[in-house]
Amino acid sequence: MASKGSSMSFSRKSYRLTSDAEKSRVTGIVHEKLLNDYLHRIFSSPEHVPAAAASRKPLNFQNLPEHLDQLLHVEDEDEESQGQVEGRLGPSTVVLDHTGGFEGLLLVDDDLLGVIGHSNFGTIRSTTCVYKGKWVYEVLISSQGLMQIGWCTINCRFNQEEGVGDTHNSYAYDGNRVRKWNVTTTNYGKAWAAGDIVSCLIDLDDGTLSFCLNGVSLGTAFENLSRGLGMAYFPAISLSFKESVAFNFGSRPLRYPVAGYRPLQDPPRADLVRAQKLLGCFRAVLSVELDPVEGRLVEKDSSEWQLQGQPTVLLTLAHIFHRFAPLLRKVYLVEAVLVSFLRGVVEAGSPAQAQAVVRQVLDLLWLFMEDYEVQDCLKQLMMSLLRLYRFSPIVPDLGLQIHYLRLTIAILRHEKSRKFLLSNVLFDVLRSVVFFYIKSPLRVEEAGLQELIPTTWWPHRSSREGKDSKDVKDETAEDRARRRAYERGCQRLKKCIEVVEELQVQILKLLLNNKDDNGGEASRYIFLTKFRKFLQENASGRGNMPVLCPPEYMVCFLHRLISALRYYWDEYKASNPRASFSEEAYIPPQVFYNGKVDYFDLQRLGGLLSHLRKTLKDDLASKANILIDPLELQAATMDDLDEDEEPAPPAAQRPTQALAMGGVLPLPRPSWLSSPTLGRANRFLSTAAVSLMTPRRPLSTSEKVKVRTLSAEQRTREDIEGSHWNEGLLLGRPPEEPEQPLTENSLLEVLDGAVMMYNLSVHQQLGKMVGVSDDVNEYAIALRDTEDKLRRCPKRRKDIIAELTKSQKVFSEKLDHLSRRLAWVHATVYSQEKMLDIYWLLRVCLRTIEHGDRTGSLFAFMPEFYLSVAINSYSALKNYFGPVHSMEELPGYEETLTRLAAILAKHFADPRIVGTDIRDSLMQALASYVCYPHSLRAVERIPEEQRVAMVRSLLAPYEQRPWAQTNWILVRLWRGCGFGYRYTRLPHLLKTKPEDANLPSLQSEWPEPCPSTLLQQHMAELLREGPDVAPSFLNSVLNQLNWAFSEFIGMIQEIQQAAERLERNFVDSRQLKVCATCFDLSVSLLRVLEMTITLVPEIFLDWARPTSEMLLRRLAQLLNQVLNRVTAERNLFDRVVTLRLPGLESVDHYPILVAVTGILVRLLVHGPASGTERATSVLLADPCFQLRSICYLLGQPEPPAPGTALPPPDRKRFSLQSYTDYISAEELAQVEQMLAHLTSASAQAAAASLPTSEEDLCPICYAHPISAVFQPCGHKSCKACINQHLMNNKDCFFCKATIVSVEDWEKTASTSTTTSSAA
Repeated sequence: MASKGSSMSFSRKSYRLTSDAEKSRVTGIVHEKLLNDYLHRIFSSPEHVPAAAASRKPLNFQNLPEHLDQLLHVEDEDEESQGQVEGRLGPSTVVLDHTGGFEGLLLVDDDLLGVIGHSNFGTIRSTTCVYKGKWVYEVLISSQGLMQIGWCTINCRFNQEEGVGDTHNSYAYDGNRVRKWNVTTTNYGKAWAAGDIVSCLIDLDDGTLSFCLNGVSLGTAFENLSRGLGMAYFPAISLSFKESVAFNFGSRPLRYPVAGYRPLQDPPRADLVRAQKLLGCFRAVLSVELDPVEGRLVEKDSSEWQLQGQPTVLLTLAHIFHRFAPLLRKVYLVEAVLVSFLRGVVEAGSPAQAQAVVRQVLDLLWLFMEDYEVQDCLKQLMMSLLRLYRFSPIVPDLGLQIHYLRLTIAILRHEKSRKFLLSNVLFDVLRSVVFFYIKSPLRVEEAGLQELIPTTWWPHRSSREGKDSKDVKDETAEDRARRRAYERGCQRLKKCIEVVEELQVQILKLLLNNKDDNGGEASRYIFLTKFRKFLQENASGRGNMPVLCPPEYMVCFLHRLISALRYYWDEYKASNPRASFSEEAYIPPQVFYNGKVDYFDLQRLGGLLSHLRKTLKDDLASKANILIDPLELQAATMDDLDEDEEPAPPAAQRPTQALAMGGVLPLPRPSWLSSPTLGRANRFLSTAAVSLMTPRRPLSTSEKVKVRTLSAEQRTREDIEGSHWNEGLLLGRPPEEPEQPLTENSLLEVLDGAVMMYNLSVHQQLGKMVGVSDDVNEYAIALRDTEDKLRRCPKRRKDIIAELTKSQKVFSEKLDHLSRRLAWVHATVYSQEKMLDIYWLLRVCLRTIEHGDRTGSLFAFMPEFYLSVAINSYSALKNYFGPVHSMEELPGYEETLTRLAAILAKHFADPRIVGTDIRDSLMQALASYVCYPHSLRAVERIPEEQRVAMVRSLLAPYEQRPWAQTNWILVRLWRGCGFGYRYTRLPHLLKTKPEDANLPSLQSEWPEPCPSTLLQQHMAELLREGPDVAPSFLNSVLNQLNWAFSEFIGMIQEIQQAAERLERNFVDSRQLKVCATCFDLSVSLLRVLEMTITLVPEIFLDWARPTSEMLLRRLAQLLNQVLNRVTAERNLFDRVVTLRLPGLESVDHYPILVAVTGILVRLLVHGPASGTERATSVLLADPCFQLRSICYLLGQPEPPAPGTALPPPDRKRFSLQSYTDYISAEELAQVEQMLAHLTSASAQAAAASLPTSEEDLCPICYAHPISAVFQPCGHKSCKACINQHLMNNKDCFFCKATIVSVEDWEKTASTSTTTSSAA
């Protein structure tokens, strides 16, 4: 709210400063004595003791200008003010040398003080050098990566590999690797972090060079610097790709000045003195009040001062600001004078008092200064505040950050200032998102975390379920006391951080205010325009890191935005009972297709927006009353066709395509193309000819495919909120949507932006921050191992005990450090409140998807990121927030799981979703969902119709779709029911530690088995119901098994050949990974076949079905091939398994042989007598069948004689009997029964077999006699071959004629058949 003074209709023309004699007769001027006392009180010189009232020269408005000139006169105008200082060469204004003093590709800020690396190792120096004296400059570290900062001479030559410190006469400090560099390198200093300030000091009198980190000296780095004729040193930096810093050579006050050292750029001393004197006069005005009735001056607190419209006070302020206004446009003076004054106001009084003073100050600035002067002042003020907040050191109570945020809030509470800053500064010039970030301390000791958390403790490793891992020992009393002390310290830290977070939320509440529309647009609608542009830049710049908002900033911004959004949402509900609470929030589906919100080039579920508008225009007209102009559709089509052939810009606007050395190229000006301290970078520096591509679609223009909408910049409040005749953002409501509004339309757009933010980078950052917890776990394991070794070590081995004790101390210190950092991460990223925010977003996405699904075909307009956020936010809640917080504790947890399960089950095969990536994501999410009991039970809770539809989709033929992922889902529904299929880790991997086994294989480690008998039942019913479902599904499974196992065998042949070569060679890790994947796929396909045979054995054994015999013969053929390849003595498989190559850990006999055994047992032991007989005859009839392979399963080299007992297994051989922990005695008995049966049947078949002429064998397989003839061509084969062929192709094997029918063939009819064929 504006102050009383700002609401008065004062005109600056009323207070123009002239020497007109009439001024003394202005109405309202107090009498001469009081005026004289007042002006002397305001404009007294602090250098002199005030004279007695009788001896003072009378002051009035006629002689006041002369008095002010004397007061502000500075006699220090010597050669230093002109930049001519001994020991320094170059311009007085020191900046980075963008004309020739650089190497590589660099992005430089507008002010030539910030720089971003854009190549391998770019280098740049300043424009000014020093050769004598003591000098200092500061570097603000914006990213903590690889950089070398220091000094160099003009003769140093750098390249993409060698930078500052890598050549003679160049010296550098590298806080990333904690080293100093001068040709050679040694350890030096401390590690730096983003938000630190490095001071670079050079003493050319003594020839030494040193550095400071956040004002703390790191000690002398180099001595005996080369000095003398021609030796002058430039500030310089080399930095790798994406790293960024900002320099302060003295254009702003140094944050950490060092006594005896002067900045390279001299401060404006004369202007600084004048500004401080004028500030003193201004403060005097605020602390004195005229009492014309009593004729005296009244001292008052500045927070109580009000501008009453007294002409004496107004004229006095006009004189002050006449001289003060030009000074307040300078960066140095704003930070040194104005920020210091306002900060003192905030620190001295209560928030209400500070707010009153800041409001008065801003009112006076807008009243007495020209608009451009106030705007420049506010711009510099916010830049200084952001820089001070970003680079303030972390202290235990976060006091510095709190003061700067309170001052920012006080400024933004001023309506006119807030609107100007929102419109022109916060998102256009500054990285204002920095205000919502709380940087994490890299050095916990300096941050004072030892004071807040004196006792350390670390949690146990958590499982994927979000709970502590299994078999954790009960806590001892000492451990319990440590944990509780640690938790109390974490709570103290959290309370300190919550104060900062609440202030950040207040800033966003101010920016989202929509009640301040007096005389202009409300703040919320200005914010919406800037916020949408911010999202567009980050969405369009993905993969181009300098353009992106850092993800750690985005995480904090998202949480603060959600808090402010929910506050206004529920506030609107309180005044509008028909609206919804924020707990019921979602985005109505019409927002996605009415064009009112720009989604840039983000993919929709149904494909490109232009394509959807063409194909679904009738649905839009019938369901949403939205008409698409054919001309606009045609323009959109042409735009899509020609988007790769953008017309060249006019010559005056076209950037130079070949940039010569040292050239400067203006780039498009996205607000994130800069260092995080200031604003935009507009110079691209390159030492080579560089060709720059212009953006495919300029960010400043609206999409050409927009339908009946305005661009974000052109929208008004009515375009968003609507009116009695216009629904605004909700135009085109489908009949499925309720009529009553959810909330204000503008809040819906903010919510939509919050969901998009999570998708852009928040989820990725949440996963990255788990690394701190992983580090704690690794060091905790190392510490426990070391302590175990200490206990076991003999006392006589003093040397070993000493080394182990040293290691124990190192691990303990590291754990103390990491546990405090972990407390910070949990408080800022993984707290209960943050978890509830992510959970709220998940529920918003679920409701949005459910409402969109009801619109039928219009669901295709929904952006893909809504499904992505639903999947990823659930993953984050499950995997990232434990073990401190469990997802099971969230309100409505079971219901949310069920709703997400219904969405995954319905949409993983939804034909309305065409994007390959999002379909894969849905499939992977469903596969993960059925892995764990709690989420699998959620799948079982969805309506039966949806469950059956899901299983039907899973049983669709595997061709032309991601069959491997579908197969994993089916396997996970079966695991725990199959033969020997209850393991969580493969037996041969038990000796490796789970935390050390970084295995790429999908079969290497599983969660606990959780089969679903309900979904298995649905599968069995579907396979029985239709004549085509089972044959098409099993045919595709058998085809893929044949392919996967063949590929696996081919790859291990190549691996074996490479391993046997005499010369040193390496097997490609990617080839090993593909090989292991093919093996895992083969095992999983075999398990699906086992499940099918178990659930519906008649598919293979009931030969009344037309395809049963063919499927059984194919299955027998593949099983025999697998057994022969795996069980042959000293074969290829054995040799590769023995090598134990990294990447092939999962390849072993056990997983594949137990899968094959499970199928054989189901066919030969569990089936009905008739089925067993058929399966036995088919298996023995296959020419690849070898009884020795079956014996191999029990460790027997040869089959036993009939009627004799099985000998004990050879320990050197593979045997299922060796895996008693994995295979039950009942299962082993079944294998023995199967072996006895096959031994007997094989002997009988051998005795009864008759020799067959080669002419009577099938010319395709040479395994079975000819039994079928094709019509009309008359060619012949066995029934198994032709039936298998006809599953995929209708053409004859031999002549490619179309087969009309297949008839039985017998040898007696061969003559007639041949004759008819010849005819």
